[in-house]
Amino acid sequence: MKTAILAIILFCIMIFPHELGHFIAAKKMGVKVNEFAFGMGPAIWKKQRGETLHSIRLFPIGGFCAMEGEDEESDEPGAFTNKKPWQKIVVLAAGSVMNVICALIIMIIVTGVLGFTTTTIDTVTEESPAYESGIRAGDEIIAIDENKVKSWGDVSSLITQADGDPVEITVERQGQEVTASVVPQKTEQGTYLIGITSEISHSPARAIVEGSKATWNMTVNMFDTLGQLFTGKVGADSLSGPVGMVQMVSETSRYGLWYYGFLTALICMNLAIINMLPLPALDGGRIIFVIYTWITGRKVSQKVEGSIHLAGILLLFGLMIYVTFNDITRIFG
Repeated sequence: MKTAILAIILFCIMIFPHELGHFIAAKKMGVKVNEFAFGMGPAIWKKQRGETLHSIRLFPIGGFCAMEGEDEESDEPGAFTNKKPWQKIVVLAAGSVMNVICALIIMIIVTGVLGFTTTTIDTVTEESPAYESGIRAGDEIIAIDENKVKSWGDVSSLITQADGDPVEITVERQGQEVTASVVPQKTEQGTYLIGITSEISHSPARAIVEGSKATWNMTVNMFDTLGQLFTGKVGADSLSGPVGMVQMVSETSRYGLWYYGFLTALICMNLAIINMLPLPALDGGRIIFVIYTWITGRKVSQKVEGSIHLAGILLLFGLMIYVTFNDITRIFG
């Protein structure tokens, strides 16, 4: 039951903000929106507000934004098809922009709550090498063997590089610099420790910075994966569909809500990037048609464009069936 609820929330966060982005941009660009819905399936609530019918539908998974003249010719001034090319691009790109914003907000929250390591020592284990050398909680490590320490990662790497030899650790204590010689202790796993832990910071300002970095790294990794997919370095059998997503939700939820949050941000970013690919039926493909008309001055008929997008939809359905089959095979095979 928990997995089902989290999966529904995941799909809502994926799809509804995307459609909300289209809706907000359409309104700003003067495009007539015939219906804006939360959920899919039969309507359980409807209310007409101005030119737009707002509805809530039975299945709380996603939603849609039905614009006038989106897939057909229309004589209305507010029809999507009659808007300027740049206005169309803004409306089409707004869904993916909203997905990126969602991923960024989630990552800022997750990193802020989990916190960040600092170079200040939180605890020192009694009788450990650090304790015996006089290092205490509250000391801020500023250098190891005269190498400046900028992050806790520097502390770990410099101690490891010493390979068991004594290290000179310089700390700042009450405005004074203190240097101590510490001999790292080798563990059964082959790592070297001196018996200290980092103080954790929950600074909102740093959360924004670190959350943004994490979102950027996520984006870079996604493009790298897509590149490997198109060059054949990664097979299509590694892709996952809805069934695979539900399984991932189940697995990540076992480790805590924040791992689930990271997964949600990752999928939101994936959706944003994939949706902007220049392929039929995707917003990126629709933008290509708009740009073609803008540059050449030759308008592609709605019938021809509609047929191409329909072919794209059929291919996407075929891909969805394929990845779903792979998901089921991985789970039960």
